[in-house]
Amino acid sequence: HTRLRARGFTEEAIQKIESALQAAYDIKFAFNRWTLGDEFCTKKLGIPGDRLEDPAFDMLTALGFTRAEIDAANIYCCGAMTLEGAPILRPEHLNVFDCANPCGRTGKRALSVDSHIRMMAAAQSFISGAISKTINMPHAATIEDCAEAYRLSWRLGVKATALYRDGSKLSQPLSSGVLADEPEDAAEIVEELVAKPAPQRAQMVAEKIIERVIERAQERRRLPHRRKGYTQKAIVGGHKVYLRTGEYEDGKLGEIFVDMHKEGAAFRSLMNNFAIAISIGLQYGVPLEEFVDAFTFTRFEPSGAVQGNDAVKMATSVLDYIFREIAISYLGRTDLAHAQPEDVTPDTVGRGVEADRGPGGGAGMASEAVLKRVTSTGYVRNSFLVLRGGVEASTSQAMATGTHGAPVTVTTTRVEAVAVSAEITDAVDARLDRIRTARMKGYEGDPCPECANFTMVRNGTCLKCDTCGGTSGCS
Repeated sequence: HTRLRARGFTEEAIQKIESALQAAYDIKFAFNRWTLGDEFCTKKLGIPGDRLEDPAFDMLTALGFTRAEIDAANIYCCGAMTLEGAPILRPEHLNVFDCANPCGRTGKRALSVDSHIRMMAAAQSFISGAISKTINMPHAATIEDCAEAYRLSWRLGVKATALYRDGSKLSQPLSSGVLADEPEDAAEIVEELVAKPAPQRAQMVAEKIIERVIERAQERRRLPHRRKGYTQKAIVGGHKVYLRTGEYEDGKLGEIFVDMHKEGAAFRSLMNNFAIAISIGLQYGVPLEEFVDAFTFTRFEPSGAVQGNDAVKMATSVLDYIFREIAISYLGRTDLAHAQPEDVTPDTVGRGVEADRGPGGGAGMASEAVLKRVTSTGYVRNSFLVLRGGVEASTSQAMATGTHGAPVTVTTTRVEAVAVSAEITDAVDARLDRIRTARMKGYEGDPCPECANFTMVRNGTCLKCDTCGGTSGCS
């Protein structure tokens, strides 16, 4: 308190610090602008306002305290988070309080790998199944240590063993090591890293990266004032949905607009603001794939059959429909489509009149007419159109008058060769292969109530989905 008063702290400010320390995990959480106020920090302590805005600003260091003094005050005020060094405990009693990992910044003790396994072995004979228990290993553990742990588990009859090495994941929530923050400690840190084995060096560097890196969003990429896009109208479960998109010059999606004008002002406003949030995320560089993975298969009303969309036929919610449509249009995610647009048209295997037209012009037109009948009905059953070996034959009958005035029937048969291109033949074969594959897998053609995919197979008296595992209700 004396040293704080010498640096400009008043009694009121010291009481604020004492009150904040009662719930503080670290002494730095008490010595900050939120505890003391910006006016006190700038006028009384003389700290510039721009330094207070810096997330890495340390008030105690700025006031002239050394790292050793800060650590000593931190242990005295907030505790060491470990029982090691406590004056009321004897060293021989500390093993009763050992944990899976060393505790606190100064802790060194931890349970050994063998102790984990032997505790499991003591209870294994009384349990029919395996024990859900993770064996914690230090970050300096080697492959041989892991092999010895499995070998000991086998010898003691433990049914299952799960090993976890400390610091093996960057997203590890708890860690037993802390690196120094001060620049003057850099030389000491380098010497410590060099002296440690490779696994421990990797763990220390990973912790340093997590502690130092501050995520910064990239600059917002705004759309041009005049932009391209499309408008898609559809009906989802009886509710009209208008989806409008805006694109960059390179064709990438930059914004969406969603309008459901008959749903009431509140629902309409929510969907509008949701579309704005998605648009801002896209303009700041959030991958479209992340939005698609997050919002497809969400389930809420309105949902059900989709009308007006060539590719999406079922949706579990409005968001599911919207991001299925966007994924199909901008990411080529045909796995989220229930049908391709060309699959629902009569000329599904064709590529247009000009594309299918042969070199002579007429043969292509004839082949297109024949294939339209094949794809629309699945087979040709017409007495006036016979397709055999690539020959189109049409028979016409006319009434004529004979030489003696008696009516006679004149039959004229016209035979025209048909040239079917290889592309059309391959397309027909591919479609037939898809049909045969679907039949072999047992698909019934019904949409799944969970994921809306047409991969339902017979399972007793009910249906089961091969995609998500959902059932129709009784299996």
